[in-house]
Amino acid sequence: MFVFDRPEPFKCLVRAIFVFGLTASPGMAALSDDDAPPAPSETTTACAEGQIFDEAQKKCVAPEGATDDQAALYRDARELAANGRLDEAARVLDVMAPSDKVLTYRGFIARKRGDWDGAVSFYEAALSANPDNLLARSYYGMGLAAQGKTEAARAQLVQIRARGGRMSWPEWALKSALRGAVSGY
Repeated sequence: MFVFDRPEPFKCLVRAIFVFGLTASPGMAALSDDDAPPAPSETTTACAEGQIFDEAQKKCVAPEGATDDQAALYRDARELAANGRLDEAARVLDVMAPSDKVLTYRGFIARKRGDWDGAVSFYEAALSANPDNLLARSYYGMGLAAQGKTEAARAQLVQIRARGGRMSWPEWALKSALRGAVSGY
C-alpha cells in the first residue's frame, strides 16, 4: 500500500519510520555520516577557491590556517573532492594527520586524475590500516569496475556487506558502478 494519497502528516510519519528503520538496523550500526555523500556546506557554497569554512573561526580561511578538528577538515576534503575540486581537496588533506580516511581520499583524487596505480596504492594502504573502511572498499571497487575487473570489484562488494555495510551508500554506489551506472564517485 502506498501512502501518496494520505494527508501530509501521515506521509511524514511513514517516512520517519522508514528512515529510522533503515538507520536502526543492525547492519547500519557500524556506519557513520562519513559513509554518505557529503552535503554542501559553506566550503563549497560561500568560500572562495582555495579556502574552506573554519567552523571555529566562523569564516573562510586557507586550509593551513584552519583551526577546525580533523573531522571537520575531513568533511571539507570530501566535499571538495566530490565537487571535482581535487587540488583544493588535496591541499586540505596535506594539513591533516595521517589516517586511513586521508589515504582513502588520496586514492579518490589519484583515481579521478587518471592515476590508477597511485589510487590502488592509496586504497590498499587505507585498507591495510583499517579493513573496515567501507568508503575505501567502495571507491576501490568502483575503480576496479571501471578497469573491467568486475570479479575483483564484486569481491569488494562482498567485503562491504560482510563488514556491516548492507544498505549503505558505499554498497549502493559500488553496486551502481557494477551495473554500469555513471557516477561522479
